[in-house]
Amino acid sequence: MTQLTNPNYGAFITRVSLGGILLAHGLLKLLVFTIPGTVGYFESLGLPAIAAYLTIFAEIVGGTAIILGLYTRLAALLSLPLLIGSVWAHAGNGWLFSAPNGGWEFPVLLVLLAVAVALQGAGAFALRKLPVIDEYIPQLLKA
Repeated sequence: MTQLTNPNYGAFITRVSLGGILLAHGLLKLLVFTIPGTVGYFESLGLPAIAAYLTIFAEIVGGTAIILGLYTRLAALLSLPLLIGSVWAHAGNGWLFSAPNGGWEFPVLLVLLAVAVALQGAGAFALRKLPVIDEYIPQLLKA
C-alpha cells in the first residue's frame, strides 16, 4: 500500500486555519461588537482601552499575514501574547467554550496552533518567508 503524504500541505492547512480564526475574530470585534463595544468589554476585564485596539489590529493584520504566508513564523510567534491573553480572559469561565462568556479550551487550541505554525513554518503556497526566523527555529529543534 502506498501512502501519499506531504507535510507542506499539512502546514498550509494549519496556517490557514489559524489565520482564518484570527481574522474572523478581529472582524467580529470590528464589525459586530464594534470598536466601542470591544473597548468596553476589555475595560470590564480591567484592561486598558489600548489593549482592545491592539487586539483588533493584531487579529486582522496577523491573521491576514498568516493566511497569505507572509512572514508566517514571525506572525505566529507575535500572535502568542494575544492568544495567551485570551486564555487568561476565559480561564475563569470553565473549560467549555459554549459556557457563558466562553471557556478556555478554544483559546488553548489557538495557542497550540500558533506554536505548531511557528515550528513547522508556512508550508505550501506561502508568499514570503523571513530567512532569519525560518532558518533559526528548525536549528533550535535539532539541538
